Amino acid sequence: MTLHVFDRVVVEEEGEGDAIVCVHGLGGSTNTFTPLMPALARHRVIRVDMPGSARSHRVEGPLTIERFVETLLSVCTRLGVTRAHWIGHSLGTIVCQHLAVAAPKLVRSVALFGPLIAPPEAARTAIRARAAKARAEGTSGMHEIALGLVNAAISADTRQRLPVALAYVRESLMRQDADGYARTCDALAEAAAAAVERIEAPVLLVTGDEDGVAPPQAVRAFAERLHSAKSSRVVVLPRCGHWTPIERPEECSRELRDFLAQQR
Repeated sequence: MTLHVFDRVVVEEEGEGDAIVCVHGLGGSTNTFTPLMPALARHRVIRVDMPGSARSHRVEGPLTIERFVETLLSVCTRLGVTRAHWIGHSLGTIVCQHLAVAAPKLVRSVALFGPLIAPPEAARTAIRARAAKARAEGTSGMHEIALGLVNAAISADTRQRLPVALAYVRESLMRQDADGYARTCDALAEAAAAAVERIEAPVLLVTGDEDGVAPPQAVRAFAERLHSAKSSRVVVLPRCGHWTPIERPEECSRELRDFLAQQR
């Protein structure tokens, strides 16, 4: 694995072959996609700690979806990537959608886990409240945010049967820099919907039947809007919440492996 740092943004690169770029969500990191790495063998995998998150928390200034897209385009330019498969989780799925619309020639396919086009208004209010708590309370606030989200965003089955998955999600959230997390919350709270009707690449949408952020009915409605996509497929995983790659890595890997094989 090669570690790059571009303008305080940390990027991991490993493997050879067709490029894949992985974009994590709010409270995530490059490790969100570690369980999927076996499915990405024989690819050049580029994983980014997004500005404001994990090791890239020292990136300064306001964060927006547009800035996230610009960061990814810059990473691709620096690494000589002219065409790639894109994998996103949660907030990262919104970023991937905007990038697929803005730079269609760069996008070979799009696989989205816990996908949403934009947060509903009630969710935006809750996200802004989380940002305020992180800013005001720092480490203790992030501790409470992590505990709350573990209970709300992970399925009951995962909490009972998979303590390692539970621990990973808690650790990923708890270890975020409070200011960086708050600024990332700002980006998500203000996120506008991309013109998904214009996405041309094949699209895979994977959610859990207990995902309150990306509920199955919303994901199916999302798929119905992909009028220009070469193909689209919706997968709903049973007894699974919002952290699909962490909660159901084998099922997600299988779907991703099959999807990528179809793009050859």
